[in-house]
Amino acid sequence: MTGTRLKAAPTKNTLLNLKRQLQFLEDGHSLLERKRELLTRLVYQRIGEYREIRDKAHNAIKQAYHWLSMVQLRMTSRSLHQAALGVKPVLDLKILPRRNLGVEYPSVTGELMPLNPVGLLGTDPSFDETRQHFAEAALLLSKMGEVSMSLSRLIAEQRKAQKRVNALRYNIIPRYRNTIRFIENALEEEERNALFQVKVLRDQERI
Repeated sequence: MTGTRLKAAPTKNTLLNLKRQLQFLEDGHSLLERKRELLTRLVYQRIGEYREIRDKAHNAIKQAYHWLSMVQLRMTSRSLHQAALGVKPVLDLKILPRRNLGVEYPSVTGELMPLNPVGLLGTDPSFDETRQHFAEAALLLSKMGEVSMSLSRLIAEQRKAQKRVNALRYNIIPRYRNTIRFIENALEEEERNALFQVKVLRDQERI
């Protein structure tokens, strides 16, 4: 069927060119298959990381809100608001681009800064505990955001690689192979016809 092969003249030059192109495609298929396997492995690794950090973040948020409810009971809303205005950030975050297997995503690094207690200003000690727990929760949430974004981009790249692998394996490479086989058969038939004609001419000359 012509639909399963390329439109190409059945010549020796065409055959040589197609064989070179086929080798290039097969090498590309091998590289893409390797990339797809690495991406799949990385996706499963990131899924494990996401689940682990999600559980930690859930527990950290639970603890943070426990301390928040406690400080709200021990301090008035006005004093709590005033104390919050005077505190310095306790979390330092840096976001930088990161690339892995051709996939770019933000890399988040965070550091908990020294907590300057404000309990001496008339606030309840639970206020400082609340600050500490929310800072820890925020750090975990930022890391979870990094893993979540990298995971979604790795999955998209893995699917793209899978589509390319399938296109080469089931469509492009078979068409090249069918075309090469067709041209080889055509050239062999042409050579047989030429040999037959030479034999006929020789037989006629002997007569």
